[in-house]
Amino acid sequence: MVVDTNALSAILDAEPDARQQFFRTREFAIPVIVLGEYRFGIAQSRRKREYERWLEDLVSVSRVLVVSEETAVEYFKIRVQLKEAGTPIPSNDTWIAALCQQHGLSILSRDRHFDYIQGLRRFEW
Repeated sequence: MVVDTNALSAILDAEPDARQQFFRTREFAIPVIVLGEYRFGIAQSRRKREYERWLEDLVSVSRVLVVSEETAVEYFKIRVQLKEAGTPIPSNDTWIAALCQQHGLSILSRDRHFDYIQGLRRFEW
């Protein structure tokens, strides 16, 4: 399962339903895009050091998904599908979805716009 930025926040904030979903999975992955978004959020926080340590610990036991040529192909397919359906989503989320599709993984997110993407299974809390 891929963990979206809002899921990381919920897990850190110890939201029980989000943590239950997260710990239920055998394998989880964090897209490099999510790491960028989350680190940007941490930079704005008063608890920056604490959050940075937590994220470093999580990354050390996670699979980090990086963007490749194969990801770009998935990205283009998703963009075409969303454009034809008239349901565009934020660009970063399109890249995250492309990584999900590339690796055959579902996503843990509260962002319902992921539901517009054919073949992508979203879990929420």
